[in-house]
Amino acid sequence: MTTRTCTSPAPAIARSALLLALLAGSAHAAAPAVTISPARDVAEAGLVDIRTLTPAIEQDIRYAGPDNFTGQRVPGYDAPKCYLLAPAATALAQVEADLRADGFALRLFDCYRPAHAVKAFVAWAQDPHEQSRKAQQYPDLDKPALLGGYIAETSGHSRAATVDLTLLDCRTGPCAPVDMGTDFDFFGPRAHTDAPEISAAQRSHRQHLRQAMARHGFANYPMEWWHFTLQPEPAPTTAYDVPVR
Repeated sequence: MTTRTCTSPAPAIARSALLLALLAGSAHAAAPAVTISPARDVAEAGLVDIRTLTPAIEQDIRYAGPDNFTGQRVPGYDAPKCYLLAPAATALAQVEADLRADGFALRLFDCYRPAHAVKAFVAWAQDPHEQSRKAQQYPDLDKPALLGGYIAETSGHSRAATVDLTLLDCRTGPCAPVDMGTDFDFFGPRAHTDAPEISAAQRSHRQHLRQAMARHGFANYPMEWWHFTLQPEPAPTTAYDVPVR
């Protein structure tokens, strides 16, 4: 996987981390209470495998293997699949169709995320000894700083209308990722969608992805160029905890 190193000064990083924590706190305070669905599997939850709608969409589901910030497969990810509630899956398939018509495509990193996978992230963040991916994904932050601003106790992914993805260029040969300026799940200001220090080409790629997603109702989270949520959410007060299989 391609890795980038954030070169922003330490004070700027601290200010950004504080801003993220404040934003996360504000969003949590304003959000409606979320309950866990009693569904026991994806069928009961009404989750749709995206490849039933767009079979050729590319997937690199990071948490189903060791290529992620924890360095290991995350509990709850028993298969590298992308599940979403039907409105989000339909909208994402439409984004893919539009991009394919123009010579581009999507690659998916994460979709629905079981609630107990989120708890595993928090447990990882509270373990000071496991830092195998620090150089790649949080080189300028101490691990405790990841809690709150970057790793929260609840995730919109568990409501099954949020996706993490990137843009592929398919115009001159096999589809290949464009340069977005950081890898997926890079913890630092350079991953902010409008980060000032990225190149003009990287900014253009991020804008291309954001515009393509926005045309079908997906809003970008400005602190992560890869993170999009369908608006309005189909089930804003319901999270799911069925495994990805």
